[in-house]
Amino acid sequence: MLHKEKLLSGLVEAVLTLDEKVIVEKVREALSHGIDPVEIIEKGLAKGLKVVGDKYEAGEFFLMHLIAAAEPVQFVIREFLEPEIRKRGSGRKPSGKIILGTVEGDIHDIGKNIVGAMLTAANFEVYDIGKDAPAEKFVEKAKEVQADIIGASALLTTTMPGQKRIIEILEREGIRDRFKVIFGGAPVTEEWVKKIGADGYAEDAVEAVKLAKKLLSERKEE
Repeated sequence: MLHKEKLLSGLVEAVLTLDEKVIVEKVREALSHGIDPVEIIEKGLAKGLKVVGDKYEAGEFFLMHLIAAAEPVQFVIREFLEPEIRKRGSGRKPSGKIILGTVEGDIHDIGKNIVGAMLTAANFEVYDIGKDAPAEKFVEKAKEVQADIIGASALLTTTMPGQKRIIEILEREGIRDRFKVIFGGAPVTEEWVKKIGADGYAEDAVEAVKLAKKLLSERKEE
């Protein structure tokens, strides 16, 4: 247990180095010792990114530091952890389908990518439509794959109206009740989500998974 905690804290420290080689090395080491890829993300990489974010807010780090930390984390999630998560889940029938994206005008996607990896680990079939995605794209994709849930992230107060637009399109087309809709992102609050008529708010990736499972369960009971 002590060794595991040491490896996970090493991952947090690796993110703070802003060095891709160091982060890759620590992720490989954690995987070789049998640490679950979800724990690597949740208790290592995501935790490290939170520290970077806190330092940014405190004025110790600048935007270039945020980017320098986020890019290698995205790389290791995509290249090392997501394939491992899928491999472990192969053969299982997906518990539900979820559309995931960052709203139009917003090019931040590290949080969305972490949520996507965690949902994949939780046996969801994730359709990631990327960043800077128009509200129409969320709805079109949801209809196309007959999704259960639509999830949209906004990392800027100026792009939050993109979340509201998703709800407006669903209502205009008379299909609001076909999908559960969840929102998140740094400036997003539970009050905002309730105000615009969505089904739930998630503060982080762990809460997003819990919320998605809860809403999927409710949807199956309807």
